[in-house]
Amino acid sequence: MTRIMKYRVRVMLLAGLFAVAFMLTSVTAPVAQAQNKDPIKIGFSMALTGALAGGGKQSLVAMQIWQDDINKKGGILGRQVELVFYDDQTNPKNVPGIYSKLLDVDKVDFVVSGYGTNLIAPAMPVVIDRDIVFMGLFGMNNNHKWNYEKYFQILPAGPSPAVGFSGSWFEAIKAFKPKTIALLAADAEFAQNLKEGAVENAKAMGLEIVYNQNYPPNTSDFTPIVRAVNSKKPDIFYIASYPNGSSGLVRAIAEVGTDAKAVGGGMVGLQYAGLMSGLGPNLNGFLNYDFFVPEPTMNLYPGASNLIERYQKKVKAENLKVDELGYYLVPWAYAYVDILGQAVNAVGKIDHEAIAEYLHKTKFTTVVGDVQFGENGEWTESKTLAVQYQGIKNNDLDQFTKAGTRKIMFPADIKTGEVKPFNELR
Repeated sequence: MTRIMKYRVRVMLLAGLFAVAFMLTSVTAPVAQAQNKDPIKIGFSMALTGALAGGGKQSLVAMQIWQDDINKKGGILGRQVELVFYDDQTNPKNVPGIYSKLLDVDKVDFVVSGYGTNLIAPAMPVVIDRDIVFMGLFGMNNNHKWNYEKYFQILPAGPSPAVGFSGSWFEAIKAFKPKTIALLAADAEFAQNLKEGAVENAKAMGLEIVYNQNYPPNTSDFTPIVRAVNSKKPDIFYIASYPNGSSGLVRAIAEVGTDAKAVGGGMVGLQYAGLMSGLGPNLNGFLNYDFFVPEPTMNLYPGASNLIERYQKKVKAENLKVDELGYYLVPWAYAYVDILGQAVNAVGKIDHEAIAEYLHKTKFTTVVGDVQFGENGEWTESKTLAVQYQGIKNNDLDQFTKAGTRKIMFPADIKTGEVKPFNELR
């Protein structure tokens, strides 16, 4: 055999061995993936202490209920799900480090956001740099400057969230035929985004803005601010605030009073069980946003009612130190991880590009009804409620589990009451 012939035989043998090796790899790769018993890790930060802990804690319990549910059904990709989380202390400065640790040290497969706009914003650059899917929990317009195609938001404020969030509230106040409006907002990203949308809605209604100011988040005495607003004699008083500010403003208005026909709008925290029972009758008359209340027309979200009942039983049975009712965040915190799980199982592998594509094109069935995302990752339609606190007699928490204390004023098709002037209910 000549040297050339020997060389050709050697090449043919090597080529055959390579082909066999490739076939074996192709056959065994899916088998290896299917046999991978390591858990699917989903990482996030959450406000378990600090100003947003009232929402963060109930969100975590809801996510843990989902974890139990999905694991009983076989998990994601045939693997059990493990939640990996850290307390961000409601401090945006802690968030980038937490997400870097989750991805680089904990080696999580996916990350989702913590609760709230101010805590989603600092995570955005981290996830964008890694080019991964990112599900957001109640962020107000977080993607407007990034236009990140792998971001998806569970807040039901519609395709233009800053405007859509307060849209129902402005529809509800039309009954008063207002001419002037005062706007007050915390100097924080969520409240500023929300006020920006409220200004657009006010202008669209032809309202004259007689007061438009911000307050520092650490403000403790709101009586001077309320007096300043009153001096402008607005027909309508729109407020965008976080829990501490919401509580302080309710108490200041109870002390100082106001002649505005409608007060509220974007006050976070008035939905928390602790604040509702603490403020009691002082809440009467406030017209505010919400997403789920125990009114009879909310049976359009039957899955949410069942989930909230399970949550309440779990909180009581395990004596958890969290929001006892869970109306505000539990259905939505469950839904945003559930949607992620549905998408990954449908795609059949951890491929962030394919998962993002599936999230964009699919309408999901969830405990909060059908959810579909637009190009910017926001809902294609707004489902924000305008509710008015009425008939609150004392500080008993049980009254807030019954219909009638937070009547729905808008949307019209699920309306359960007539909006009344603020002072008529005091």
